[in-house]
Amino acid sequence: MTDPLDTLRKQAKILHKSYESGTPDAIARVALVNPRAGDFKRADFLHVIARENNFPSWPQMKTAIETQGMDRAAKQQRLKIALYHGQVQVVQRLIWETPDLADDAFGLQVALFDWPAVRDVLAYDPAAATRTYGPRRPILHLAFSKMLKIWPEKQADMIAIAEALVAHGADVNDGYPAEPGSTHMLSALYGALGHAGNMPLAKWLLDRGANPDDGESLYHATELGHHDGLKMLLAAGPNPKGTNALRRAMDFDDPVMVKMLLDAGADPNEGMGTALHHAALRRCGAPICAMLLAAGADQNILQNGITAYGAARVYRHPELAKLLTPVALSAEEELLALAAENNVPAGRFIDPAKVPPAYADIVRQMIYPDQDLTHLKALIALGMPWDRPDPSGLPPVQIAGWEGLPETLAYFLSLSPDLSHINGYGGTLLSTIIHGSENNPYRAERDYLACLRLVLNAGVALPKRAISFSGVPEISEFLAEWAAQHPGQVVSHGVF
Repeated sequence: MTDPLDTLRKQAKILHKSYESGTPDAIARVALVNPRAGDFKRADFLHVIARENNFPSWPQMKTAIETQGMDRAAKQQRLKIALYHGQVQVVQRLIWETPDLADDAFGLQVALFDWPAVRDVLAYDPAAATRTYGPRRPILHLAFSKMLKIWPEKQADMIAIAEALVAHGADVNDGYPAEPGSTHMLSALYGALGHAGNMPLAKWLLDRGANPDDGESLYHATELGHHDGLKMLLAAGPNPKGTNALRRAMDFDDPVMVKMLLDAGADPNEGMGTALHHAALRRCGAPICAMLLAAGADQNILQNGITAYGAARVYRHPELAKLLTPVALSAEEELLALAAENNVPAGRFIDPAKVPPAYADIVRQMIYPDQDLTHLKALIALGMPWDRPDPSGLPPVQIAGWEGLPETLAYFLSLSPDLSHINGYGGTLLSTIIHGSENNPYRAERDYLACLRLVLNAGVALPKRAISFSGVPEISEFLAEWAAQHPGQVVSHGVF
């Protein structure tokens, strides 16, 4: 029988040779993973192969395959990813196909709320409660699990596991690095509240002393689609200053959340510019704009050289502009303001090099659901770059895809953007659309199938793993059908 590791090593060797010979496909595969800067060595290509098989590194994949075999190791790794990303349908399918898939993995048993199994392990191995499994300890596997959404009947088991873990030494303030080597930690409280939306476990953690000032939870409590999480967290007395929670609440144009945060001490003048600049960018309603001014937002503070009034004019928010004291605009701002009004005189163009830094990504910033494209077209006709990646490496075409806006996406595709671009998160246009279909707070209102049709018709490659990776059944079914009808477009590699 062929050793699966030998097959994978050969794949890495072939990739290495193809990369050195300058094969575009090989260069793109390495760029998706980007194992490190500088000259690549054999270990880096092994790392790429591991990532393409859903493992974080070659050593971890090698160990898993050697101890479990390729099939079980691959399924278990897919289960870990599905649990973390909340792909509950994928979790259910994997457990149905292989009921004992988590039997030898304590972290998975915890994340699956398997109280009998957890109780048995702790009975003979109490130290399991504080041992690291993968990147996290058990209480973090519990907190980051999203399975309560489909197994509400397991709430009592989940709490029993939490209590048992803490009784055996687990820390309610445990966390793990947001990035390898980072000192910024993602806490159990953030996992439960901000990541999993698990209100019962978040309350349990807070009641037992979890620190609400963890640098993440307050910000993400604004994203839950309700006010209960934010109210519960604010009752624990966190300091909203420095969290950016106020501006995140403004992203959803939610005056109730904005008031809650202002009442708790959020400062509308902290950070770069003021919350008024952000209100202009997000086109927040009049109630929020009035609240900010009443809370002391200073319209004289500049953000990267621009005023709040200028931002209101340029970002197409006339209601806010009327609340502010008019100030003179620069020549470039005046042109951008005319574009917002669709009133640029014929023959007028802008020099992007002279545009204030705050407006450098205005094309990307002006992509929103009720956009009729008039403003975007005016900006591009004026001379603003339409394929410029933002600081996260996301160009406008990828933002349109993540937002699930097919009309806007079709417009950017008509401009012939770089379809091979890899953003700062290691994502492609296709994977960004799939990610949006699972994580965009407004995904239920968007059309991701239409977006996928557009980019696939535009000729982007369809990695096989994209089909099984998607946690949205209709997305994976659509991709499977497309792959069957267009086999020449399907590639065997790709990281998701």
